[in-house]
Amino acid sequence: MPEIGCIGFAVRRIQRECQELNQSEEASQYSVNIEVVNDRFLEVRGEFTGPPGTSYEGGRFILKMNVSENYPVIPPEVRFVTKIWHPNISSVTGAIGLDILQYQWPACAKIRTILLSLQILLATPEPDEPQDAVVAKQFIEDPWMFELTARHWTQAYAGAPKTQSSMIK
Repeated sequence: MPEIGCIGFAVRRIQRECQELNQSEEASQYSVNIEVVNDRFLEVRGEFTGPPGTSYEGGRFILKMNVSENYPVIPPEVRFVTKIWHPNISSVTGAIGLDILQYQWPACAKIRTILLSLQILLATPEPDEPQDAVVAKQFIEDPWMFELTARHWTQAYAGAPKTQSSMIK
């Protein structure tokens, strides 16, 4: 296990993860990408495409990840930069309610784990454990309006193309 506070280890790990992910088949298969934002390698930008068959399909979602010098023992702080309408993500701050980013983070996890977990979260919201109570309430009480709103936000903020079905309603 790496020593707590060893910034060199965290930097080398981030460099390796970026290179491995961006050169992998997984990157194109799941439309995920990560890049280092600053020279210290402790701010990472993640990107992924919304899952097919969801209100987020076709959207490109950007994440900001602040990695501590204690990574991978401590998970990165992650938030959505792209505005998104989802019960487990704050529509105001982009904060994410996902157990792997909090109390269930294994030190063997990687940034790619975060990106793939978030794609799964978009496809399978957990309204009983919301990050945004207003969105969760709409998800439960008015699913049609939730889908419409989520699709609109995906088109407006994540660049998803307007579809025939989204224009009819």
